[in-house]
Amino acid sequence: MRIALYQPDIAQNTGTILRLAACFGIPADVIGPTGFDMSDRSLKRAALDYLPFVDLTRHTSFETYLANRMGSSPGRIVLLTTKATLAHTAFSFRPDDTLMLGRESAGVPDHVHELADARVTIPMRPGLRSLNVAVATAMVLGEALRQTNGFPDSP
Repeated sequence: MRIALYQPDIAQNTGTILRLAACFGIPADVIGPTGFDMSDRSLKRAALDYLPFVDLTRHTSFETYLANRMGSSPGRIVLLTTKATLAHTAFSFRPDDTLMLGRESAGVPDHVHELADARVTIPMRPGLRSLNVAVATAMVLGEALRQTNGFPDSP
């Protein structure tokens, strides 16, 4: 399982997601350009003292991200989007899936939607736009880890 953030806008959300990745041992990809400084110093402020525990890969562009994925068995890209009709709880996750989330302000462009192997959404009340990206990540990652028995062993 992996998390991929497509051009995130808000450092605090990215920091929260990186902390989530650290706690569950999930590698994370941040695809630039970002809407904030992606230096270790900036990320440390957002992710607190969890940054050293994150398997983090930074990509300068979506094209670079795709090229880097091709070197291994990349698994599926599962896009979390408000434009999907399939609930995340009805989707069958696999251990090698990458959960991709778009920009807080705009999601992902059409060409990224088209490249995704699957698109899932979190069911919500009608008339409301979306959840915070970090909250959405936690909800869907939790379901994906539950389905794949991917939670870390407790001491």
